[in-house]
Amino acid sequence: MKRTILGVAVAVTLSVPVFATQFITIGTGGVTGTYYPTGGAICRMMNKNRKTTGIRCSVESTGGSVYNVNTINAGELDFGISQSDTAYQGFNGEGKFKGKAVKGLRSVLAIYPELLAFVVRKSSGIKSLADVKGKKLNIDIPGSGTRMTTDIVLEASGIKKSDLALANELKSSEGPTMLKDNKIDGYFGVFGHPTANIKDASNSVDIDLVPIDGEAIDKLVAKYAYYAKGVISGSFYKGVEHDTPSIGVKAVLVTKDNIDEKIVYTLTKTILDNFDAFKKLHPAYKTITKESLLDGLAVPQHKGAIKAFKEAGLLK
Repeated sequence: MKRTILGVAVAVTLSVPVFATQFITIGTGGVTGTYYPTGGAICRMMNKNRKTTGIRCSVESTGGSVYNVNTINAGELDFGISQSDTAYQGFNGEGKFKGKAVKGLRSVLAIYPELLAFVVRKSSGIKSLADVKGKKLNIDIPGSGTRMTTDIVLEASGIKKSDLALANELKSSEGPTMLKDNKIDGYFGVFGHPTANIKDASNSVDIDLVPIDGEAIDKLVAKYAYYAKGVISGSFYKGVEHDTPSIGVKAVLVTKDNIDEKIVYTLTKTILDNFDAFKKLHPAYKTITKESLLDGLAVPQHKGAIKAFKEAGLLK
């Protein structure tokens, strides 16, 4: 009798299809940054449906954008978060990837903007980029991401360093102290917002944020695929009573072209289907929209992501 029951049990077990769990890993950045909680938020959303999808997601703290692109290329990560300019350079074999183009790199979606902030003393009288002539500004250190973007913005706006009374070249982390000590009228910095840097400045001195927009900026965004427009919410910083348009890079979720289309589709659809809940997971997501998830994609999009965006009516 026992043999009969066992035989039936084995037969039943063998007749039921077995679906192997698929494991995916998202590379992020340091645990104190914004990339790590972003990867964690995506994985939590994915893991809620793992019994249905058969996909289990884990997050890994990494060295950031360049590391993630290289490690995805090596097949050691399935997904990673990267600045859009780093992804662009990786795909095209430029900058730190010179001679080592990652042609298999693919975008999934652009998550949130890391926008250029132009922080000024309210008493400086600077209301627009046109007002900086004769002013003392910190433009960040040569070679930094902030400096690269600042130089491009100033050049596009017809402003030369010689037009400034002072063009200081210290890190943007020094900006709040220099502003407090009245050594500068304003400083530039590329940040995910809100940031402790500007909060620190606003707690020491009355500040304002200067809009970075206009026809020259529109042409800039059209020229450089890795830049995107965004808005810094006025609610983020004390004393700033308006939303501030700007441009910057995007934090982009990237993968490789050989990752299973169904996995990329499922991940993308999960974010789109739970977008309102996703937006509440971090202050940096406050101003994003479903449409903005497609802005600043500097490398081709994975076909699984394209399928999900088309189903959502966001791509034709």
